[in-house]
Amino acid sequence: MSPNGKKPIGQRIKEFIVDYRRQWEIQSMIIPGIIFMIIFCYIPIYGLTIAFKNYTVIDTLATAPWVGLDNFRIILSDKYFWDAVVNTLGISFLKLGIGFVIPIILAIMIYELNSGRFKKFVQTVSYLPHFLSWIVLGGMLITWFSTTGLFNQLLLSLGVISQPQNILLDAGKYWWIATLSDIWKEAGWGTILYLAIMAKIDPTYYEAAKIDGASRLRQIWNITLPNMRSIISLNLILTVSGLLGSNLDQTLVLMNSQNRDKAEVINSYVYRMGMSQGDFSYATAVGLGVSIISVILLVTANKITSKLNDNQSVL
Repeated sequence: MSPNGKKPIGQRIKEFIVDYRRQWEIQSMIIPGIIFMIIFCYIPIYGLTIAFKNYTVIDTLATAPWVGLDNFRIILSDKYFWDAVVNTLGISFLKLGIGFVIPIILAIMIYELNSGRFKKFVQTVSYLPHFLSWIVLGGMLITWFSTTGLFNQLLLSLGVISQPQNILLDAGKYWWIATLSDIWKEAGWGTILYLAIMAKIDPTYYEAAKIDGASRLRQIWNITLPNMRSIISLNLILTVSGLLGSNLDQTLVLMNSQNRDKAEVINSYVYRMGMSQGDFSYATAVGLGVSIISVILLVTANKITSKLNDNQSVL
């Protein structure tokens, strides 16, 4: 044992070999996964050098000329990029403020249902939109929000509006449309982890609370939510780390020429610059910058939640 409490490297290697020989059948099952990650996850990292080069389709990664940080300097002065950043943050913060809380509330409501059949029915209905692609859901929304669609016909019949209007053509309403449609699609699926955690809570806690005269809301506040703290913290960390990432499929389906000013997000901007305009170096530089900031947000969120969870890191 070394002075710092760690075993010598030679001893650790011998222990690893002994463990591998004892469980070689199970240990070997991970080898294809490791090979897959090396080929498709780690080797492509070399492609990030495109962000520091002037790359075109007639070049290779080796022959493309180096331009240093020129692509990043262009980003700082690109008005359209910063418009995309504002839209991304606006939509992401709305999803964080509303979409993060709703699955927790929905999971608690489902858990509190007494009827087993009705509980399964509610779960199935809430899960269903998750399994439909944004092509399908986007087509439904476009049809519903058209001037002759269900949304306008309902508002006209209620006397809320006097003339039909397509709100998908209103850029000022797009952030809310993107947020609420994403919640509609993913809220039910987001309850799965919460319901799994609640199923493991010891029922005697609730029985003791009932004996003490605690109301149902008090039981939820003092028993259910504290037992969900770890999974809530984990989901919060992952959500915060993805603030600069937005749903590309949703954006490509719902964005049009009328709402582009508010619908263009970083992912769609990178897609448009890279695939449509062929500026691969610029698109890679934007993607690299966003990835670095996302990692910083991930680490920061983990540090904050570890402080709130008695210095126990969630990740």
